Amino acid sequence: MKIIKRSGSEVTFDLQKIINAINGANSEVKSGERLTDRQVRYAAENVAERCETAGHTVSVEEIQDMVEDELMALDRFEVARHYIIYRYVQGLKRQKNTTDDKILSLIECNNEEVKQENSNKNPTVNSVQRDYMAGEVSKDLTQRVLLPAEVVEAHNEGIIHFHDSDYFAQHMHNCDLVNLEDMLQNGTVISGTLIERPHSFSTACNIATQIIAQVASCQYGGQSISLTHLAPFVEVSRQKIRRQVEAELVELGVDAPEEKVVEVVEGRLRDEIRRGVQTIQYQVVTLMTTNGQAPFVTVFMYLNEARSEAEKRDLAMIIEETLRQRYEGVKNEAGVWITPAFPKLIYVLEEDNVREGSEYFYLTQLAAKCTAKRMVPDYISEKKMRELKLSKGETEGNGDCYTCMGCRSFLTPDRSGNGYDNVARAKNYEPGKPKYYGRFNQGVVTINLPDVALSSHQDMDAFWEIFDERLELCHRALRCRHERLLGTLSDAAPILWQYGALARLDKGETIDKLLYGGYSTISLGYAGLYECVKYMTGYSHTDEHGTPFAMAVMQRMNDKCAEWKAAENIDYSLYGTPLESTTYKFSKCLQRRFGIIPGVTDKGYITNSYHVHVSEEIDAFDKLKFESQFQRLSPGGAISYVEVPNMQDNLKAVIRVMQYIYDNIMYAELNTKSDYCQECGYDGEIKIVEDDGKLVWECPHCGNRNQETLNVARRTCGYIGTQFWNQGRTEEIRDRVLHL
Repeated sequence: MKIIKRSGSEVTFDLQKIINAINGANSEVKSGERLTDRQVRYAAENVAERCETAGHTVSVEEIQDMVEDELMALDRFEVARHYIIYRYVQGLKRQKNTTDDKILSLIECNNEEVKQENSNKNPTVNSVQRDYMAGEVSKDLTQRVLLPAEVVEAHNEGIIHFHDSDYFAQHMHNCDLVNLEDMLQNGTVISGTLIERPHSFSTACNIATQIIAQVASCQYGGQSISLTHLAPFVEVSRQKIRRQVEAELVELGVDAPEEKVVEVVEGRLRDEIRRGVQTIQYQVVTLMTTNGQAPFVTVFMYLNEARSEAEKRDLAMIIEETLRQRYEGVKNEAGVWITPAFPKLIYVLEEDNVREGSEYFYLTQLAAKCTAKRMVPDYISEKKMRELKLSKGETEGNGDCYTCMGCRSFLTPDRSGNGYDNVARAKNYEPGKPKYYGRFNQGVVTINLPDVALSSHQDMDAFWEIFDERLELCHRALRCRHERLLGTLSDAAPILWQYGALARLDKGETIDKLLYGGYSTISLGYAGLYECVKYMTGYSHTDEHGTPFAMAVMQRMNDKCAEWKAAENIDYSLYGTPLESTTYKFSKCLQRRFGIIPGVTDKGYITNSYHVHVSEEIDAFDKLKFESQFQRLSPGGAISYVEVPNMQDNLKAVIRVMQYIYDNIMYAELNTKSDYCQECGYDGEIKIVEDDGKLVWECPHCGNRNQETLNVARRTCGYIGTQFWNQGRTEEIRDRVLHL
């Protein structure tokens, strides 16, 4: 059995250390108040048993809490008092060097908590270590100086989660939609170099990858680009290639028929599109940004975003090539084709591609094939989104369809009715048209819903009172995020604020006007709706006895966002948080505060957002239908998924699910499995097994457990992870049941 030390490193559990600690406190009290040797060992072994059944690798702090509990249970209060005093004194001694210890453990690659914090970062790489080291310093500064004590305490206790505190010291925002169209059509500046409008599709793709890298290095969340913004350059290349072909024919003295000229031009054009798309795929996968990982970028594929039928046909060619290359995958160091984590792909289901016989159905078939093998693309229903996302003056069914910022964070619809009067001074501004590209999210704070429920002790009146108090605490924390960005100069990130990615402000100008009026959003996250409902009602939120309470909880959070928005002119929006490492943190905090409660705190994780619990048996179509009602109540971002087996030989079923998504839910994905063992060449599902209380990944063919030679890709929480996960998330992945 393993435990996690304060530095984050992992060591073997040692019963004798607990016995020694208890004996140390025991020796400080009068003989008549001491524990017997038998009682000391009894208490220590009880702690060991609790660690075994905790459902996760426990920390030293948790073990010390357990020791206190055992001493109290034995009515040895004086011993307990001395033990608490000892802990306090040792804590004071440690305060001066906790950050130092964490940084040193990072450098030596033995900080288990940080190593598995982000499933797309390799913690052995210098650039990742540098980012984590800077993050630890930033966290320390944030907690000691920048945040109110009540927010810090609530964050440390797992009552709320103040996301990305490792970047809070800097004036950085979360995620955004890159205005790639403006930058390509009207020029931009990268690293002090003027980049003018490209003269070919391949050059446009190359510039796009440079923009992606620059943007990723200036913010900490996801970014999204649209292939539609590259589509006009297909025609630019077509005309350029035609001129070349015609010149070659003149030089050769050949008089070729028009149809032959077109055939040659289109053939060469296809080659250029292939090279351009390959540039994006391979550059994104191989680029390393300043935070030590590939850019977290989403590529949006929406046919109806094209401005003409001719442009739509060109866009279809780009989408087709993107899907083909993603289906193929990328080669790992062993030369085997594997599933890359990025770019994330989103494919919009529309009337002209979703039904057999529709003009672009062939793209949907290709998307299904790609999903079955590589887990992407994910799917947005144009039909459902246009029902939910209504800008000023729009009616249900005639709203807007646009991409999320990264894995699930959505901008609020354009409430200005006029593109915010072009407050960002974009050069592609269209009066009266809803604006999305160039907008961003200020940051996220998440409320731990199970903690609200457990703190109420199943008293419904107390629940709503505590809930409101916690929401106000989140509000104050979100205000800290907003106020941290106030006064930020455009010079802090020129690619974002001066050269078109988000705005074209003057040098020395602040970004303040972009923080109000709905131009940007700020997100109230939530996690553990299932566990909250389960504790308060005794039922899953999928049960008719639990659903009304779940909906009431969601509505209360929406009402609070609306209240804050009206008072402050800031677009607060409810966001289904994609917990990764935090699901483990929240679970450990709940267990420490409330003990093990079956069905509520007995796992090493809590459920993401509104999702059906991963172990609950439910049909894929029922799951999508049930969760669709919660997407309406998560306007700041939400995604649903269904867990499916290997579907590569059953693409008709994949398409059936996609068609169901189109008719019933705004945004969803299919989770397949795509793994490879480099030791034996096994190409199948790498399994999760338990070893000495710890969950490890193992090849079922050869027994290989070396993560360096296992290629595992899993959907973590809206995006694909490939660098393995902490114990809580690994347990959640193990517990997932199939829905199809």
